[in-house]
Amino acid sequence: MDGGYITIDGQLVGYQVRGNKLHELREKDILKQRTDIGMVFQNFNLFPHLTALENVTEAPVVALHRNKAEARKRGLELLDRVGLKDRADAYPRQLSGGQQQRVAIARALALDPKILLFDEPTSALDPELVNEVLDVIRELATSGTTLIIVTHEMGFARDVADTVVFMDQGQIVEQGSPQEIFANPREPRTRSFFSKVIEPAFNI
Repeated sequence: MDGGYITIDGQLVGYQVRGNKLHELREKDILKQRTDIGMVFQNFNLFPHLTALENVTEAPVVALHRNKAEARKRGLELLDRVGLKDRADAYPRQLSGGQQQRVAIARALALDPKILLFDEPTSALDPELVNEVLDVIRELATSGTTLIIVTHEMGFARDVADTVVFMDQGQIVEQGSPQEIFANPREPRTRSFFSKVIEPAFNI
């Protein structure tokens, strides 16, 4: 974020620069830009009246005007990717928190986004359900998908991230490779945080 504007991968969200002026994008262009960015929320945000498969196929059909049969085929492939093809006809209330979050990830992937944003994807989960979601995100990271993840899962960040950004009160305190940030943080605030949240057994 810079001066109140949000940029992702160097691109302003909702705006376009022409010469020395900043122009707000037209609604159809904003909608197109939104489909380039997938979002996974901490509280799942699934439609309760739709099945897992319908949650995944709704946006491609409505936003991208995809054929329903094509969207269904792709939806089943994505549910299979997150290990839930056998729960395609289940409603959110019939799924565990970890399963709901995996459906939410499949839903975000259904739009074929260039970037996936995760807002504390495991914070609403019981501890025993965290790893099943992290495993899916880890697979996405190794597949080359660009991910931006807000998380307090320090071990996961260390193992998966290419770049770690440590923030405090909305401000960037320090950024660098996982090795730099976890093994040799420069800033006192970063060192103080890690000394409180990382157990001595955490091997860095």
